[in-house]
Amino acid sequence: MAVLVAAVAVFVTGQSAPEMTVRPADGVTLPARPSPAPTDVRADTENNPPAKLVAAGRMAVSAYYTTTREQIAEDRQRLWRIWSLYDPRTGGYERTTWAWLDVAPGLQVAAVLEGDLPGKRLGILDMNSRQVMKWFDLEHPVAAVSWSPDGTRVLATAYSENPDVVQGKGDDVIPIGGDRSSPRTGYYIVDVEKGQADYHPLPPMSPDARPSNTNARQDLGWTLDGAMLWAPTDTIPDRVFHSLDGRPRDAPEGQRYVDYSRESAVSPNGRLVLGPDGLPTTITDRETGEIVGRQNVLQLHAWADDDNVLALGCVGSCENEFNNGLVLVSVDGTRMTQLAANRDTNKDGTWRWVLTAR
Repeated sequence: MAVLVAAVAVFVTGQSAPEMTVRPADGVTLPARPSPAPTDVRADTENNPPAKLVAAGRMAVSAYYTTTREQIAEDRQRLWRIWSLYDPRTGGYERTTWAWLDVAPGLQVAAVLEGDLPGKRLGILDMNSRQVMKWFDLEHPVAAVSWSPDGTRVLATAYSENPDVVQGKGDDVIPIGGDRSSPRTGYYIVDVEKGQADYHPLPPMSPDARPSNTNARQDLGWTLDGAMLWAPTDTIPDRVFHSLDGRPRDAPEGQRYVDYSRESAVSPNGRLVLGPDGLPTTITDRETGEIVGRQNVLQLHAWADDDNVLALGCVGSCENEFNNGLVLVSVDGTRMTQLAANRDTNKDGTWRWVLTAR
């Protein structure tokens, strides 16, 4: 079994046709992804949140965010995300003012939203120059963006109002209207190099449907091959699938996902499958279903390579599941490397990582 050598730099995260097409004057020439992509292990366990790039194998913490709540009315609160983005110039992370962001595979460009959510300006940011290469002005406001697996298109989920506003004061909050459905209205698929943004209506999943979703935020995601989209549920199965123009579709054959995540549960060589949350977690043989390894971690998040996984580890013997951090663990569970400092996820302001292919 191969070992990722931790040359660890431990420094002292059925629908209708398109309603509207936005066509700027031109598109964007995207920078090439690094080839070959780096696979070294980088950790920062002395800074919380990390000050230097955290990465292992094919994956890196491209960005992270913390959250805060603002009382905007007598019985209304708004959740804010404060984003920090990887900066290739320094090898660290830079705090930003973007309302939402997502980094393309290769860590060269990011899609960003400015202003309050939902917003009508989507930018393509060069992460090296920190300059916006192209703005897309949208008719329908959006509140989330996600890059396609090939890093050429952006999926932007549209909402009629901010999906992060809740009802209540302090910690005593509930979704507005109790079981009110989400304000999601549809989505854009933005072809960055063509400079084209196509809008498609897609209403939210009903709280009364099966499967259902009672959450206000119902951001859409790409399938692993970028050929279809998925919409999240809050039940089992954890997602339902749509064609790129919004028509319901069966789950794509052979694709398996980490629960409630955009990451593949199948190892890069196609032989192994990540199991559900646990303590311990398990990894199984894809063909036989036989357990090939148990890991003393809380969650398995993404494959670093065929033999190692980025995971949510915990302090000591895991007496407190909320005291946890990002680790690299081997399939057989015998090797574990701490990648980032542990944090108490029960506390306000806890940082949460975003993983992206390098």
